Amino acid sequence: MVEVVDIYTDGACKGNPGPGGWGALLCWRGHERELFGGEVATTNNRMELVAVIRGLSALHRSAPAVVHTDSQYVHKGITEWLPAWKARGWKTADRKPVKNVDLWRELDALVARHSVQWRWVKGHAGHPGNERADALANRGVPT
Repeated sequence: MVEVVDIYTDGACKGNPGPGGWGALLCWRGHERELFGGEVATTNNRMELVAVIRGLSALHRSAPAVVHTDSQYVHKGITEWLPAWKARGWKTADRKPVKNVDLWRELDALVARHSVQWRWVKGHAGHPGNERADALANRGVPT
């Protein structure tokens, strides 16, 4: 039996745009793996997306996963907006190019390889996995 991998993700940015970091905590079968990194010039939304991408990319084979994010942008983007963006050629409802399209395309391809459930969690509300992902994202911010 394949066990579900819980992936807690978060992004951080000091200024928006500005230096930013991303963090992902993977939990499965009583094991944990921490991932983090950052970029000198980025946005919070990009870091939120990168956190999810890096978390899913860490899965070496197809696996069921639950992604926990405190980002409404990521959650709504993947669960509501993405199909329409693709149908319109990666354009928004008002025909403007989708922001961060490079990352959305990468995430879309990763999601196709796994069975992913999406959970939105309130940020900075004491959720242990989210708090750890937040700490990792802040560690990733370049100083």
